[in-house]
Amino acid sequence: MLISALYRGVVVHTRLRPRRHKLRYSLCWMLFDLDELPDLHHTLRFFSWNGANAIGFRDRDHLDGSDRPLRVQIETALTQAGITPDGGPIRVLCMPRVLGSVFNPISVWFCHRRDNSLAAMLYEVNNTFGQRHSYLIPVQGSVGETVRQSCDKAFYVSPFMPMAMTYRFAVAPLGAIASVSVDASDAEGPTIATSFVGHRQEATDTALLGVVLRHGILALKVLAAIHWEAAKLLLKGLRLQPRPTPPPNPVTIVQATRR
Repeated sequence: MLISALYRGVVVHTRLRPRRHKLRYSLCWMLFDLDELPDLHHTLRFFSWNGANAIGFRDRDHLDGSDRPLRVQIETALTQAGITPDGGPIRVLCMPRVLGSVFNPISVWFCHRRDNSLAAMLYEVNNTFGQRHSYLIPVQGSVGETVRQSCDKAFYVSPFMPMAMTYRFAVAPLGAIASVSVDASDAEGPTIATSFVGHRQEATDTALLGVVLRHGILALKVLAAIHWEAAKLLLKGLRLQPRPTPPPNPVTIVQATRR
């Protein structure tokens, strides 16, 4: 049975300060096991890996955007974090490329050891200015636990949020349900709470076609929603924050935390 699958669900953002604002949208994410991509490419009519199709996954949509294999990039980052890669599974939970387009505000990477325990999580963030950055955090804890981690913000995302913030991640073990939350706080306390909860569906041609019929060009839906919500925040009086130069390295290595 394939590990790769669809997760149909809902994303919710709740801003707490300086103006309360909430959004809720239905979305479809997919879990891709890097080792299964060739099989998905050859067995699914409506899916392609690094090619054109209704649904797809393109390596250059992730990490440094180069032609270097994603496993090589991930394992290089693991080594920099003091973790010795042993060839264990690497999986990513993200939105797929639909009808040739994709935009992932966040992609969540699960970096496993051969015994299937989690060695690290990598949180890959895109902003609407064409920039991308990732945070790699070693995992501490037992198999089957919700992964709870935190790190300081190093990359500009929302034009309404300052840089002096701390992220807190909570990622439940993947199974019938995927649950990912990212909360942020500043010196005064919590400022925003975000989450995605989705239900697993087997990756079949019928399911992939359903994604296209239900969501159309998913990237356009996501980007349109981002700009629509931004317009509403401007009307509520929020001010734009200056955009700094992005970090020089594509991945920030974070010391393991449990907060």
